Amino acid sequence: MDSRSLVPASHAFQLPVANLRSVFQTHDVERKLAKLPDRDHENLRTTYERMLERGPERFQVKPSGVPQMAALYAQLPNFTEVLDDVRRHVALAQDSRDGLEVTPMLLLGPPGIGKTHFAKKLAELLGTGMSLVPMNSMTAGWLLSGSSSQWKGAKPGKVFETLVDGQYANPVMVVDEIDKAGADAQYDPLGALYNLLEHDTAHNFIDEFAEIPIDASQVIWITTANDERSIPEPILNRMNVFEIEVPTPEASRQIARSLYASIRGEHDWGRLLNPEPSDDVIDQLATLAPREMRRALMTGFGNARLAHRDEVRVDDLPRASANKSRMGFVQ
Repeated sequence: MDSRSLVPASHAFQLPVANLRSVFQTHDVERKLAKLPDRDHENLRTTYERMLERGPERFQVKPSGVPQMAALYAQLPNFTEVLDDVRRHVALAQDSRDGLEVTPMLLLGPPGIGKTHFAKKLAELLGTGMSLVPMNSMTAGWLLSGSSSQWKGAKPGKVFETLVDGQYANPVMVVDEIDKAGADAQYDPLGALYNLLEHDTAHNFIDEFAEIPIDASQVIWITTANDERSIPEPILNRMNVFEIEVPTPEASRQIARSLYASIRGEHDWGRLLNPEPSDDVIDQLATLAPREMRRALMTGFGNARLAHRDEVRVDDLPRASANKSRMGFVQ
């Protein structure tokens, strides 16, 4: 099977695809499709036909070496321990026929410190894309594992859709705010994770809608939480838990500088603004949580251009709301 690369050879984060992996068995789908009655179950029939049309093979990321991650360490200084863990997993997969596997991880810490942003950056590094599952609004496990085709409006779950409709066998799946999952008497919203987070049982994950075994063993799981006390112990035991600290004042300034450069570089209008922010702007941004920095910078950039200036000033940044607490720092 020919290797294929998704990025140019000069790319600093080169993680070329080395092989293909089947995420389901075609004969399982054909057998299910043949047993469907002529009437009804149109959604299910369409799903099976789509699976056969797309075929079972998906790209599996294969690292050619440990990527240079200096930029990520600079952008995410309070995620050093997590980035070290990712590099270890990449190192295991290099110079072998194995694909990249990452132990499921829980990013634990207060709101706004960049947990979801980290997940997006990791997905960019790996080149497999990201699927976000927000648990704070989820009341039933079917969002992950699908709902029975017997129910009106039933459909497959996120895991099935990501693997069947996507391009990769090892996408990044982010279960955001796992500690906010609501449960009721009938459904356990975390129930599907008991099997999905275990490598052996994830090989034959059954979506309740399609009822076809799916190989979800290569999915890279990242979960986030503010408080681990509401997460069942068996779920915690299946993950590497990283406590993400609030950035130190110096780390927060580093994040602010990286965000300024990143946002400016992502937009054509960035060429109209100074490549470096002033120290007083950085000091002001450093008082904010990383989540708020981006919003503040966008406001600052816009105000600078309204004034026909190439420099963002402190007055261009939004004023802190009186009823909004500032970000605390580790001294």
